[in-house]
Amino acid sequence: MGNIPQVKVGIMSEPLLEFVLNGDYRAGGAVYSGAQSAECKQGKVLWNGEEHDEVLFEPCDAASGSFTLIGVTIGVNFHWERKENQVFSGSLKLIVENGKLTAVNILSVEDYLLSVISSEMSATASLELLKAHAVISRSWLLSQIEKRKKIDDSNETYSAIEESEGEVIRWWDREDHVNFDVCADDHCQRYQGITRASTEAVRQAIEATFGKVLTYDGELCDARFSKCCGGVYEEFENCWEPKHYPYLVAKRDDKDEDNFPDLTKEANAEEWILTKPKAFCNTTDAHILSQVLNNYDQETHDFYRWRVEYTQDEISKLIRERSGVDYGKIKDLQPVARGTSGRLYKLKIVGDKYSRIIGKELDIRRTLSPSHLYSSAFIVERHDIDADGFPQKFVLKGAGWGHGVGLCQIGAAVMGEQGYNYKDILLHYFINAQITTLYNHE
Repeated sequence: MGNIPQVKVGIMSEPLLEFVLNGDYRAGGAVYSGAQSAECKQGKVLWNGEEHDEVLFEPCDAASGSFTLIGVTIGVNFHWERKENQVFSGSLKLIVENGKLTAVNILSVEDYLLSVISSEMSATASLELLKAHAVISRSWLLSQIEKRKKIDDSNETYSAIEESEGEVIRWWDREDHVNFDVCADDHCQRYQGITRASTEAVRQAIEATFGKVLTYDGELCDARFSKCCGGVYEEFENCWEPKHYPYLVAKRDDKDEDNFPDLTKEANAEEWILTKPKAFCNTTDAHILSQVLNNYDQETHDFYRWRVEYTQDEISKLIRERSGVDYGKIKDLQPVARGTSGRLYKLKIVGDKYSRIIGKELDIRRTLSPSHLYSSAFIVERHDIDADGFPQKFVLKGAGWGHGVGLCQIGAAVMGEQGYNYKDILLHYFINAQITTLYNHE
């Protein structure tokens, strides 16, 4: 068994950073504490009156040292985006990226998980759900670190966009972080340091699963998760790079895992989305939802099935602003390709000035919302069509919240409440995977 790995987390990036060292920290051979500030000046870190390529603050007492970052943005580009002060354990590194300072937190994977479990969901969740989430968060993180090393070692240029005449397909993943392993927001995993109150149950869940990861055929699983699959899981390649993982395949989020229609077919997807089929994640139980959704997430309602309306003026303006392309008046939004959960990964926008196919699911969600649509599993209804064939109103009716790949957090919460143990939960969502101990306590 190996040592406990370390992780580098990018927290925030600003021209000026203000922070507080809560206790003694060593930097450049001297010891500092209290309020500090640093700024980016001509590509350098200006701190303590001097310019540096980078600055590393390490706690003199690793067990008790912490630092506070002032004005961290959470929920980037989401409807509940806001700033808050956050406290972190471990070391703080200041680097320069794109003309700004980036604050990077360096700490052990197990300490990182303490925060992630409490940031991604309520720390009051059931113990089995917390154990399951500890394993997938650990697995996902270590697989991303491994993936980044492979990309770096290959010296190949990684591309997350495929462009051709009349079609732009792009996806967002973690490989755009070159100076740290993961970021602290929903783009990777929510990580808010020790700001989110952890509980004894979270500590117990991490201890009970210490060093445990999901593997498939001897390899770490890329253990994805989202809020609500909408009833059927999506496959990895329909959201990210065209790579098939045998453990991330279509299944129904129900005891009867194999009983579901082929949602890649338009008629089946429409019927599925317009009804509310039985599924673990089809719940309105406030007690269960409070286990998964933090206070700001509970501002979102009706996520299993949802509805959004736009006027012609609203949608043409929205698409122009969000995509940077002037399609003119929007005549139609045409489904081109759906994945296994009914999520669109190709959508054609038809305007009177321009038409183009876009994808994958996140680009579709971003283009059709001021923040993000809950998911890309939706159908389009065109209303009040004028003499030239232009609808005056578009209604999007959709299913689920997030990309729908891997563990469905709300479904897993229901399973935990129904008495399933964490291994049952994991193997329900990660087909034929194994639970492996990668390392023990040092």
